Amino acid sequence: MGTVKIDLHRKDREFNAAYALDNAEGVKLLLADYRKFVSRKRCGDYAAVEVLIDIHKAIELAGLTVRQRQAIELVYFGELTQAEAGERMGITQQKAEAHASRAIEKIADIYYYWASHGEGYTTGGRIDG
Repeated sequence: MGTVKIDLHRKDREFNAAYALDNAEGVKLLLADYRKFVSRKRCGDYAAVEVLIDIHKAIELAGLTVRQRQAIELVYFGELTQAEAGERMGITQQKAEAHASRAIEKIADIYYYWASHGEGYTTGGRIDG
């Protein structure tokens, strides 16, 4: 009889390959998939719960300005376009985009810090070892 090999870290590797959270592009991808994680949470996916907790903690720790936080919430959590977010914020689409971009950079800095201090994330979208 053959043995079944269970890969306990497959999901972690897939997550880290998809979302290199130590850089702005990876954080932007994660935020773009925010609703997907909310949906998975509702289906009982504990990994999705951890992702959501961490993204909200990273946002809290990133030291965002009110405008940066508002841009992230409207564009990624509220699913508005940058133009719609800018209109709601009373600023141009370009300003809303700039606020969101700067916020994403600050959030990526938090994930980079976590990765470099062994807090469960990796750099470069891969697991070392």
